[in-house]
Amino acid sequence: MNRNILEYLKRIQAMAKTGLTYSENPYDIERYEEMRDSTNELLAQLSNAPLETFKFHFEELDNDYPTPKVDVRGLVMKEGKILLIQEKTDQKWSMPGGWCDIGYSASENVVKEVFEEAGIRVKPVRILSVWDKAKQDHPHDIRYVYKINFLCEIVSGELNVGHEALDGGFFALDELPPLSEVRNTERQIMKLMELVESGELDWD
Repeated sequence: MNRNILEYLKRIQAMAKTGLTYSENPYDIERYEEMRDSTNELLAQLSNAPLETFKFHFEELDNDYPTPKVDVRGLVMKEGKILLIQEKTDQKWSMPGGWCDIGYSASENVVKEVFEEAGIRVKPVRILSVWDKAKQDHPHDIRYVYKINFLCEIVSGELNVGHEALDGGFFALDELPPLSEVRNTERQIMKLMELVESGELDWD
């Protein structure tokens, strides 16, 4: 099977799984189920393998060996201020970012997340930190999460908040709004700014 086709189908499967996880609308759920089933059928036809093989494979992914989730965040600066997005879930603020999607590298994910949440095109310059969320000063999370923070440069665009956020803005370090501490804390933001200056990489 062509590798590019396989990667596209894996991404469609991931979209279907995400939709089934978060959707509440019964019509949307039906569409995501159809997307999942159609992808299985297409994979079976392209590989001349039994349909049940692919149904089993994707069902097994849910029961596979547990591994950490990966969260990426972009530190985006403008005139000495950092970009923060107001989250819908808790009405508090965080650096733009989110869970990594299948089919994208970590750096591609952070570019996508910043654009979706803030409407700004960025270029990742370097990784600032790779942190184990359980070893940081976050509230307890039942999930095990690795957090990758990128320093990003603005390429183009103006702040235009997407549907996933309530508001956005650039803030001075001494004027930070209430932070969404499940995503990032004030101590972490200050540490990231130190890493920008020092050129170092920090990890747990």
